[in-house]
Amino acid sequence: MIEHRIADWNNAYANGANIAGSDRWPAAWAEPAQAFRDALSAQGRARFDIAYGDRPRNRFDLFLPDAVPRGLVVFIHGGYWLESDKSGWSHLAKGAVSSGFAVAMPSYTLCPDIRIAGIVSEIGAAIGKAAAMVEGPLMLTGHSAGGHLATRMVTTTTPLAADVARRIGHVVSISGLHDLRPLMRTGMNEALAIDEHEALTESPALLRPMDGARITCWTGGGERSEFLRQNALLANIWTGLGATTSAVVEPDRHHYDIVDGLADPAHPLTRLLISE
Repeated sequence: MIEHRIADWNNAYANGANIAGSDRWPAAWAEPAQAFRDALSAQGRARFDIAYGDRPRNRFDLFLPDAVPRGLVVFIHGGYWLESDKSGWSHLAKGAVSSGFAVAMPSYTLCPDIRIAGIVSEIGAAIGKAAAMVEGPLMLTGHSAGGHLATRMVTTTTPLAADVARRIGHVVSISGLHDLRPLMRTGMNEALAIDEHEALTESPALLRPMDGARITCWTGGGERSEFLRQNALLANIWTGLGATTSAVVEPDRHHYDIVDGLADPAHPLTRLLISE
């Protein structure tokens, strides 16, 4: 018999300290992100800082294909709801844009200036604004905390308007955090301020998926065990609640390079995301 118990919750959710060469990120994303932004801007296929709310970070960038979009992908960045913004991830739109989709990438207000529930509302507003600008099917994806926010959109308590929610064809949560309760045990919670009520109302794994939800939980084989568990958890629970689910563990990927496939239109991650 093998017993499992987590003694150090901070280490369980510490990515950088447990990935060799982790000091490369996020700087390693900056150059390709800026190059992609510059290239599409020069072609008239990028719109920056579109407002979706009143707060300073309530802005998204929109990248367009070279023809009428087949639909819209929304990518939500991670950073434990505490850091990062849209501009450092722009190159990850390349796979979907090259495949004919428009891609919206929002920033959002960061904790502790807001609660996670407030970020959920902001992302709902961002998706609603972007969806009004681009017709067709809507695909959502996000990394880490962004995976939480993407999956939260397809729960029965979604902040999305019904007509927007009906357009969602697929959600791909990349190394997503689907149960917030363990994070209450980490030092990060001094800033996140997750309490039992918020964990119960904002954890996708503790909520019901909306009718017709299709979710893929995608993570790397080199992830921390808690991310592997969180990945399997949502797919497992939502299968039993009527959603169409799958769980993928991509070999030889860790928490930072797991997103790289989105930059490649031929990568299985991109192909799966935009599949209908």
